[in-house]
Amino acid sequence: MTQHTPLQAAPTRSQSPDSSTGAPQERDPKALYGGTKKNSPRRITVRDITLAKERGEKWPMLTAYDAMTASVFDEAGIPVMLVGDSAGNCHLGYDTTVPVTLDQMIMLSAAVVRGTSRAMIVADLPFGSYQEGPTQALRSAMRLVKEAGAGAVKLEGGERSHTQIKLLTEAGIPVMAHIGLTPQSVNTQGYRVQGRGEEAAQQLLRDAKAVQDAGAFAVVLELVPAELAAEVTRVLHIPTVGIGAGAETDAQVLVWTDALGLTGGKMPKFVKTYANLRSVMSDAAKAFAEDVIGGTFPLEEHSVH
Repeated sequence: MTQHTPLQAAPTRSQSPDSSTGAPQERDPKALYGGTKKNSPRRITVRDITLAKERGEKWPMLTAYDAMTASVFDEAGIPVMLVGDSAGNCHLGYDTTVPVTLDQMIMLSAAVVRGTSRAMIVADLPFGSYQEGPTQALRSAMRLVKEAGAGAVKLEGGERSHTQIKLLTEAGIPVMAHIGLTPQSVNTQGYRVQGRGEEAAQQLLRDAKAVQDAGAFAVVLELVPAELAAEVTRVLHIPTVGIGAGAETDAQVLVWTDALGLTGGKMPKFVKTYANLRSVMSDAAKAFAEDVIGGTFPLEEHSVH
């Protein structure tokens, strides 16, 4: 895994680095990414996301699955967090996202909501919770909104999910769509780049337009050729969120355990690792064990009388 030098402190909400000099420059006070939540006490809304597209503002999204981690990202100013069914892979020990249940997603989403105050929380509809049709999708989405407090839901599929997205948005539930590589379809699709070749590219464009027409407020493009993702971003009036889709999408998302170096093994090409938490945690666990074995923990200062 490629290691990167530590990042400098993030700019404040009112400043961002100048691309030519590296010096801070004034930021738009309405910018989604602000570096701190204290200047924006209310939660990010769909309207904020829409206005960011109109301004041409790029924004970051990270996954989160628990209150404590989510609180760190909220304090860092991350404007949108996805409680993804990727929790199946990186927290629940599954090989794929397919086994994740709606009850599990409700529990994880509720924890993330409780740990945040500013970020929009988008909760995944897991496999089997919306494929039967619009009515099932509405029941499932209502649980994520009512029981977990999610601000929006995400579901996979383009044209095939049009009716589900339409009913959810008509019912007042914001929907983030997800096309390209859709991990819930791993048993039929596998893990490979989507949209290569003229026919596949045209289908992805149709899918993108279909979810927009159905009322989705944004769409994730996963593992899509950069040129095609750029074209989709130009064609749509809703924001595109890229993961392995090049630099021209309106936003970028990464699974936090990948981005912060907790995931073991080889990373996908599109992942950039900003820390090495796996090494930090391992070293700390070993240090604790050595202190216990060596009799240097607990000391008098750690004891009560």
